[in-house]
Amino acid sequence: DAVIWLEDWLKRYRGTLLLISHDRDVLDSVCDHILHLERERATLYTGNYSAFERIRAEQLANQQAAYEKQQREIAHMHRFVERFRAKATKARQAQSRLKALERMERIAPAHVDSPFHFGFRPPAKNPHPLLKLEDCRAGYGDTVILEHASLVINPGDRIGLLGPNGAGKSTLVKLLAGELAPLAGARIPAQHLAIGYFAQHQLEQLHPEHTPVEHLLQLDPTLGEQAARDYLGGFGFSGDKALEKVAPFSGGEKSRLVLALLVYQRPNLLLLDEPTNHLDLEMRQALATALQAFEGAMVIVSHDRHLLRTCCDELQLVSDGHIRPFDGDLDTYPAWLEQHRRGMPAAPARSEKVSHETAEDRKRRKREEAERRARLQPLRKRLARCEAQLERLQSSRKSLEEQLADPALYEPGNKDRLTELLKQKAAIDRGIEDQELEWLRAADALETAQEESTHVG
Repeated sequence: DAVIWLEDWLKRYRGTLLLISHDRDVLDSVCDHILHLERERATLYTGNYSAFERIRAEQLANQQAAYEKQQREIAHMHRFVERFRAKATKARQAQSRLKALERMERIAPAHVDSPFHFGFRPPAKNPHPLLKLEDCRAGYGDTVILEHASLVINPGDRIGLLGPNGAGKSTLVKLLAGELAPLAGARIPAQHLAIGYFAQHQLEQLHPEHTPVEHLLQLDPTLGEQAARDYLGGFGFSGDKALEKVAPFSGGEKSRLVLALLVYQRPNLLLLDEPTNHLDLEMRQALATALQAFEGAMVIVSHDRHLLRTCCDELQLVSDGHIRPFDGDLDTYPAWLEQHRRGMPAAPARSEKVSHETAEDRKRRKREEAERRARLQPLRKRLARCEAQLERLQSSRKSLEEQLADPALYEPGNKDRLTELLKQKAAIDRGIEDQELEWLRAADALETAQEESTHVG
């Protein structure tokens, strides 16, 4: 809420403003010129940050190598957009995320020269549900921060937490992470729950005398130094940087290292508490892109509205000691916040009746949730099978394309081999097309069942 207040104040400020920020929403709303510093040169662009990205993309496209890389980045983001479009509901938050993903596709070409490129490996296991909170009370000593907190987190859930500063968002994340025991109620983790928890205090838990490579090898001693350096290079620790001690690292470098260690452990539930605080715009963009392909669930607390828009399709409001769904979106949230400050009724937050339900109500609700999960589980498994098959087919196609790129294959003596590879490629292309159609059907069936289940519940 402090960021929203500052943005509003800066828009009304009548003097000259020179602003350094990693928050693209603030830059878009407040600035009418962007000064870009690169290779010891400063270039002034007219327009806000989004306008700068468009112009920058066009400039890079004039270089052939950059243009080819742009096309790969566009195709990469386009897959996320189309996949989400196929399963997005008409709910306001889902549509808001769809628009944000479409925008990410448009601006992808402006970030082809980013030094950050990484992705999440699939979780080893993805149990359903991953984690449940049942009527929890949370706090510190005699100070109660949250009452009647109930939440069920399933694979694929992408939850953003909203609420005034001090309302208990970080407390809720600590409760989910198991770092804070409930004062009442129950926290029920799945047997194979693997949490990736990012919070600012973890930056201080890095060993100052150890290098990034040493930190990673402590997690996986079998990895080997070169493989560790290759992995860390995607997080900006290239060359000798991967072998430097952590002690003098900046806040941004430490944040990148903590994220690198978190990503490497293949979590199935991400709990991210202000992950972008020390990150520059390029690393924020890389993180938002990587999160699109994450196959587990995530809960995010962040002042970075771009990150929430692109990664979350469900918003939960933490306020007045309770957690409840938020019916608005990030564009209506500032109005809710202003109403809350003034003590006025805040319409977008749903009824708190769950917070005051009786024991019989809770018992009935749990039974209905169990029945709903049982109905949806076969459809979720069908969708997961489709995605796994698509991954296998796409991997096979990539391997064939690499073989077909060998010039020696087109010599007269290799005609039979070439014919066989082309036949295999055609068969795999048909298989991918069929599997994508099956994936769309499975996603549609799951969405329909979820909507029906919601109406019944």
